[in-house]
Order: sequence, then C-alpha cells, then structure tokens
Amino acid sequence: MNITRKTTLLLSFTLCLATTVSAQNETPPPDEAYSELSSDSTYATIGMMPEVLDENVEKLLQSWHVQYFSQTDKHCLDDDENVFFTDAVYQQRLEKLPCIIPMDYNPTVRKCIDLYAGRRRALVRYMMGMADLYFPVFEQILDRYDLPDELKYLAVVESALKPDALSRVGATGLWQFMLPTAKVYGLEINSLIDERLDPVKATHAACRYFKEMYAVYGDWHLVLAAYNCGPGNVNRAIRRAGGKTNFWEIFPYLPRETRSYIPLFIAAAYIMNYHCEHNLCPIRTSLSLASDTVMVNRMLHMRQVADVLKIDIEMIRLLNPQYKREIIPGNIMPSPLKLPVAATLTFIDNVDSVGAYRIEELLAGCETVDASGDAQDNPRKETITHTVEAGETLYTIANRYGVTAKDIRKWNKLRANRVPKGRKLTVIIDNGGITYAARGEQEPSGEESKTDAAPVVAKQTVRNTSPSPAKEVSVAANVDGVISYKVKSGDSLYSISKKYPGVTVSMIREANRMSGSVIKPGQILKIPAGGS
Repeated sequence: MNITRKTTLLLSFTLCLATTVSAQNETPPPDEAYSELSSDSTYATIGMMPEVLDENVEKLLQSWHVQYFSQTDKHCLDDDENVFFTDAVYQQRLEKLPCIIPMDYNPTVRKCIDLYAGRRRALVRYMMGMADLYFPVFEQILDRYDLPDELKYLAVVESALKPDALSRVGATGLWQFMLPTAKVYGLEINSLIDERLDPVKATHAACRYFKEMYAVYGDWHLVLAAYNCGPGNVNRAIRRAGGKTNFWEIFPYLPRETRSYIPLFIAAAYIMNYHCEHNLCPIRTSLSLASDTVMVNRMLHMRQVADVLKIDIEMIRLLNPQYKREIIPGNIMPSPLKLPVAATLTFIDNVDSVGAYRIEELLAGCETVDASGDAQDNPRKETITHTVEAGETLYTIANRYGVTAKDIRKWNKLRANRVPKGRKLTVIIDNGGITYAARGEQEPSGEESKTDAAPVVAKQTVRNTSPSPAKEVSVAANVDGVISYKVKSGDSLYSISKKYPGVTVSMIREANRMSGSVIKPGQILKIPAGGS
C-alpha cells in the first residue's frame, strides 16, 4: 500500500486525534514542554530532550516504594564513570538484541546512549528498579496484542517509569497520555478517577494506539514517531521529504522533540540490556505488584481499607492509582479494588466493618449525585473555585480536576498558562458522580451567612458540627423555627445538613418536597428544626 493511500485512510483518524498521545493540544512555549538539557550540545545534533531526563533522582529516591530497593547483582561492578566503547561494539550489541523493531545505530543514537550511560546514570539505576515492577505488566499485555516486546522501552522515554509522571503540558502516567487522546481510547478521566494512572488500563490503551498506527504505516519507527507528535505531523514530514517513509530520511522535517524520540528509544533498549558493561549496576526491588481484584459495591475510602485490614495505605495507593481522591465509588457502579493477594479474603470477610469504619469523618460531604436526565442540567458538572498555590500551573491544576488547561483559560478569560499565587480560578468539573466541593469545605462565617440568607425575622445560633474546629455561625430563621438557607456554589444536601444539629438529608428533602438531591446556587431551602 503506498503512502498516499495510507494517508487517506488516516484522514478521519487524524481528525479524531487532533490532540495526540504525547503532543499538546495547544502548542506550548518550548520552555514549558521540554527539558533544560535541550540547550546542551546534544540538542544541536538531535533536538529537544524529554523533560523526564531532568528528573530529580534524589527526590525520586525518597518515594515510598524505594524502601524495597536493594543492590542484589553481585556480579556487576558499579562505578560513577562510564566506559568507552567503539562504534563497532555498540552496533554489534544492538544487532544482538532479540527485537522486531529495528535498533539502528548512528552518531545520533550514540549521543543518546552516552546521555543515559553518562550524565543520567543515577536515573537509569532508578528506572531499572521500577522496571522490575512494571515490565512484567507491560510484557503480558503486549503479548496479548501480539505486539513487539521491546515497546516496553517506550515507557522509559515517556515517563522514566515514574508511575505518577505529569509533564509540564499535562501528559500523565507511565505512557504519558494527554487527556483528549486518553478519552478517545476509552480511559475515564474526571476529578474522581484518572485511568491514565492505571498501569494496566493505560497500557491497553497504548497498545490499541500501536495497533492502529501500525495498520496505517507498517513501520515501527513511524508508529513511534506518531505516538509522540501525532500522525498529522508524521504525514507532513513524509510529504516534505518527497514521499520517503524511512524515519532517518524524514528526520529533518519532524518536530524537534520527535527527532530525539527514536534515538532515545533505541538508547533506552540498549542501556536496559547492557548496563553492566558500562559499570552501571541495577537497583532491584523486592516489592511485588501481585494482587487480586475485588469488585466494590459501596463507597469506600482507601483509609478505611488500610486501617481495618492493617495494610500500608501507600500500598493501596500504588495498586489503585486511578482513584485521585482516594474514594472508590462502588455505590455508583461496581468498582475494582486491587489488594495484595494475602489481604483479599480478609477484605471479603470484613467488608461491612471496612464500610462502617470512620465513615462520618472520611466520607463527610461525599454525596452521590444522579447523572441521569438532561445533559444541560447534569449534576455531575460542578462549578468550583480553586485558589492557586505556590508552584502550581494551569497544567497541574487541570490535571487535578480532570480538565484541560485550555478549558481553564477559557472559563477565566486568561491569555497565558502562568497564574500568580492566590489567584482564584473558576473550574467546571465532572465530579465523577460524587460531590467534590462540599468535601472538606470550611463553614461560612457569620457575615457570609447573613448575606446568603433570606431576610431575617429572628435569629438563632447553631454550633458547627463539622470535623473542623467548632465555631459559632449565625443563621436566619423564620418565626415558626424553619430556617431559610440560600444555596452556595459547592453545597450539597449532605454538607448543608451537617451545619444544623439533628437535621438529616431526608428531612431537608421532605421540607422542600424534593424527590432527589439536586440543588443549585441561589436556591432557597427550608431547613426544619432538628430533632436533637
């Protein structure tokens, strides 16, 4: 099949993937997207370096899972200095690798090998420890899709095998999916769940992308290039190269960051196999991801599971990274919970005890919303206010809430991605079916309550019963004792009921003749007198 026909077949697919896996859906300034290594001599030959090559290894080695790392290879001599080899040795070693994807050797590839084996030796040691965790997962899934095993090395280039990797432009997880592309491939992303962080589901999504791109190009180097910069950019480079389809021939016409992508992939495959020859010993891990999965049919917090089952909560987080707020929404739909194999039966035997443990504290304000009905009035869409903290960017904020930086700019009429500390931003989120803003929300001051309340007829003082320190709040009340409350952004019936002792959600519904729990900012609710 010639490239013209292939390009035609790709047209509709390219339109669907206007934002591709590792490419930003809005062109970012170069300094936001790529590493400072881009300014060194390697940049002049190759192009921009991925920012993961600038990872702070000392900080990585403070991660929870690193406690399981140890030096176990007694036959490897570790040293701080790289070992020099001739080009012929490099070429011979690459040819010996049992690979389907061509491992070409040239001066550009050598520079990338020198980068890993020289300046980034500590990062390579860390990645080899993480490879013990994630490569078995990748290999099993790649085999199911009948894909080359060596595609696992792409995650080394993408994320340095850092499971919660977040790029400066919002790409997330081991496979660095951008949000729009991840949704195209069936990954769920909102303020509650981000399946880009799930190693299994994200690997399945990456494999589907590889299969579709290989059906178009029939060339693995072009598939990898498309993964990085999108099929549109690859097709454009092919046209500018006069129809040539060899990666090295279209190399000058590709985006600068993509020029380094294939050489770094080859270099990663080399260094992960020939590290000992460079006096670079692997860090091994005794931590196992072996787990069983139980389906949860109620809302749970990870802390409930950890405390009752006496499991380190970091282990539960590592096994279930997709739950961003540590809430398993089993009451909305059966939700998977991965547990260490030995803990599975204990969980099943104690599921009621887990569900009851510290529920009022850990799940305060987490009311389930009904997403049925008119899409224009979907209660899963929640408008919240985010106050920018030091070090945050629109990309980190967007990732937290499962939206895009472009959306936040539009909602707040911003022209740039940098926002000052303390700036209040409006964010419209999909709460995943569980209210977001009410959880952990501070109770309003007396002055705020006076402003929001209906006209005052009589006043009473109510003691705040939320988990935060108690304080006095003023509320407006009618002469018959029924309080009028004006709903604010982020309120839920549950959070409102907690403001008034003895008042339950059911009582508020009955007083206002409500069949559900949907409320809107500005709505006036009658709050009945409490029972105690």
